[in-house]
Amino acid sequence: MLKLDTNLHSVFMLWYHLILVTKYRREVFTDDISNRAKEIFENIATNYHITLIE
Repeated sequence: MLKLDTNLHSVFMLWYHLILVTKYRREVFTDDISNRAKEIFENIATNYHITLIE
């Protein structure tokens, strides 16, 4: 069962799909940058009660 969020006057479920596009074809997101971005997203997720799927 899907969990719905609520506030005083509504019930909702928000889904976001984040796409990061690079300008050049060279490798921009190294393992270090990818790991740091994941840490930042996980920190934000705990503060705002967000579930990261991938």
